This record gives sequence, C-alpha cells and structure tokens, in this order.
Amino acid sequence: MEPIRKILLAGAALQIGSFSARPLSDACGDIEWQNSNAVVLPVSGLFSKHDAPGRHVIGTPSHAVLFAAHAPYRIGFPGAIGDRALILRYGEDLADDEPSRGGSEDGLASYGLLSADAMMLRNLLWSRLHRSAADTFESEALGLDLLSMALGSMRLGVPTTRRSALLRRRHAVERVKEAVGTAPADKWSIAKLAKVASLSPFHLCHVFREMVGTSIYDYVLHERLAHSLDAVLDGPDDVTAIALDAGFASHSHFTARFRGFFGVTPTAMRRAATAGHIAELRKIMTAGRRQLV
Repeated sequence: MEPIRKILLAGAALQIGSFSARPLSDACGDIEWQNSNAVVLPVSGLFSKHDAPGRHVIGTPSHAVLFAAHAPYRIGFPGAIGDRALILRYGEDLADDEPSRGGSEDGLASYGLLSADAMMLRNLLWSRLHRSAADTFESEALGLDLLSMALGSMRLGVPTTRRSALLRRRHAVERVKEAVGTAPADKWSIAKLAKVASLSPFHLCHVFREMVGTSIYDYVLHERLAHSLDAVLDGPDDVTAIALDAGFASHSHFTARFRGFFGVTPTAMRRAATAGHIAELRKIMTAGRRQLV
C-alpha cells in the first residue's frame, strides 16, 4: 500500500507533516531524497533508513532520525509492521542547528534517543494537529520546540575508533534496535540480544552503552514506554491491557515505570491530554519529576 503523506502545518520557519505506511512486505523501497532537511519522529511502528550499501539506522517511537536535504536513501519496514511518523521540515536558515557528525563521514550522529518530554510533545502535537485543535502560532512554536529537542538528542557524538570497527559495532547495535523495535514486548534477555548482534553478552553490553549512551535493559524499557505512549494518549484500552501489551508484568509495574520516566501516571497523563492542555500537562510532568528526585 502506498504511504500516506499529509502537510499538517506550513509555517514560515517550519513545515510539519505526517507519514503513514502499511507495507505489504519488509523490502526496501526505491531511492528517494528530501528537498529540505527533515527530522522524522515515529509515533508508532518502525522503519529502517538505508543510505549506503550495508549501512542503515532504525527509527522507532524512541528515536528522532535526520534526513539531510538532497541525500539519497531507501526506506524499509522491518517485519512489515508499518509506521506512523511526525515529520519536521526546516530550511537552510535553521541548518546551523543540525547535529554535528563528529567528524565521521558516515553521519552516524544523524539520529538520537528521545527524552520523555520530546516523546510527550511529539504525540500531543500529532494528536492536536490531526484534530485541528491548535492554532498556527501555537503549533509552529511547539514544533520548533520539538525540533530543538530532537536535534539536541543527536549531539551525543560518536566514539572515536577506526572506521571498520565503528561500522561493525553500528551494524550490531542496529540489529538489536531493529529486533527490539519490532517486538518490544517480547521477553528479551542479554543472551537473546547478544545472539541477534552476533556478539558475546559482555561485548554487546559494552558496545551498546558506548554507541547508544544507555544500557540494553534501560533501552528495552525506553522502547516499551515509547510504544505504550500512543495507546495511553489516544487508545481505548484500560491501563492494565496497555501494560500487558507493552510487556510489563502488571498494572502497578507499568505505572511505576511510566511515572518514573514521564513524571506522571498513565491515568493522569490521559486525563490531562483529553483536556487538551499541553502546557498544563508539561507542568504536571515537571512537577512529577521534581517529586521523584
């Protein structure tokens, strides 16, 4: 099925669009390129971006992925799950805010792991724009705020090592990210993920933390919470069903982890989001984090 692309906002400094795909297979598509710089933020599902033979990155609801203007790429959908994503397009006047490549020719810093604030803002902006519930000024301001968060997540840099070794490590990490993004609720273990990466458990833990900036366990938890956010904000299911679907053992376990990450319980977030007050919800999240410190 052909992807569905929509322009949700055409502002002076920023264009916000959406992308939805329900692929029939996981095969890569044709070569494409963007006429302007774009940051893609998946709301659900996952995709793979291939910009050279044997080189790709995975985009999931935990990530922001940069598509540089005029740089060719191909898109695939691992597991044929599909993808829904918010797209932030910006011009050359904002190009100075692009993440540093860390001196690498591979653009390995062209993606980042999103914060809880960025995930929440992404989902609420998606929802409000599709419901036409926000005015142009508010939407553009929130979109630029989200763009700043996304680009900031890409400024972690990359480790300094030889090109061949760096590529091998990157391939191993992306295989793990693809596996987890395809099935975040699975009963993952270090041994299972080490087999996916073709590395020893010890080596995988070391490489993953070095390349991604977090432990494998925290990354899997990050993915589960990211994938649950859409259901919490817009889904019909109760919190217990969402918790089990996301791979958590119980309602209480999910609620505790959710509050620890987002600063607010799933029920409170859903209630505030339903009221449509993004600013109020962000205040609730900030207050919740202060209480947890």
